[in-house]
Amino acid sequence: MVTGWKLPPDERELLLRRFPPKYENVIADHVTLRSGARDLPHKPDARIVGRADDGSSLECLVIELDGTTDRPDGSTYHITWSLGAERKPIESNAMLREEGWKPIDPPVPVQLEPARF
Repeated sequence: MVTGWKLPPDERELLLRRFPPKYENVIADHVTLRSGARDLPHKPDARIVGRADDGSSLECLVIELDGTTDRPDGSTYHITWSLGAERKPIESNAMLREEGWKPIDPPVPVQLEPARF
């Protein structure tokens, strides 16, 4: 079980129009906090502050929650946006760590709902 935040369907649709996915497998539905937790997190003040794309088959949006992009496990809060056929969402963590991300200016407020998935 994973805890984090889900994008409400109406928010997801707005963001998909604003940030059209580049790759065929569109994920665009959640921000992970941690695996194995039972308690739901609080509802954060959330903003999209960046975007990352490896240029071939993986893109994600970087999320700032309550003033930070740093997850407790040392990775970066993000929404895996879209993937090529052979890619997995978990690969976003390595891409962000190894390649970094580009800021979006101005940041885009986003609504997220605490969830288990």
